[in-house]
Amino acid sequence: MANYVEEIKELVIDGEDEEIVDKIKEAIDAGVAVGDIVNNGLIEAMNVIGPMMASGELFVPEVLMSAETMQVGLNYVKPLLQDGDLKSLGTVVIGTVEGDLHDIGKNLVAMMLESSGFTVINIGIDQSPQAFVDAIVENNAQIVGLSALLTTTMPAMRDTVALIKEKGLDVKVAVGGAPVNKEFADSIGADGYSEDATGAVALCKGFVGA
Repeated sequence: MANYVEEIKELVIDGEDEEIVDKIKEAIDAGVAVGDIVNNGLIEAMNVIGPMMASGELFVPEVLMSAETMQVGLNYVKPLLQDGDLKSLGTVVIGTVEGDLHDIGKNLVAMMLESSGFTVINIGIDQSPQAFVDAIVENNAQIVGLSALLTTTMPAMRDTVALIKEKGLDVKVAVGGAPVNKEFADSIGADGYSEDATGAVALCKGFVGA
């Protein structure tokens, strides 16, 4: 039975989204537990991919293909999951700040977080400070991720953090994006910064003690 799980893991690593559902069906027909498929196949594949991306062995387009394959597999098995098969590490609201229309990096982080066991609420691009606050409250999020790809939208990131603090929300704030660095993150009162998707997952896991 372990073979099926290993094959599912390999398909995700290779980004074979057209084959993943058939392989999952085979595994289920053979009696493999859905929780096993999710945790040791789909999620474990992304745990392998993170370090491969960090070391330069895989590049963003390949990681996106892997993350999309994982999503296809996860979407297929979600209706089959029993309570307890997939324990969420916590809820993360993620979005690109006001005035910024970039979303590839943010979407990659969102997919990597979901693949790692977080519940992710992706609110999209060009989101106002109030939109972030509303999403945090509505979803009872433990973490919020802010992305900015332009130096001109960095002030919007500062304003968003300021509003979150002003509202007294009990949420960890993670920031990232090309022009952002640790010094800037510290200066606006963010709880953490990451320069890539792999680091973002590690940062969020650290926030929840996972």
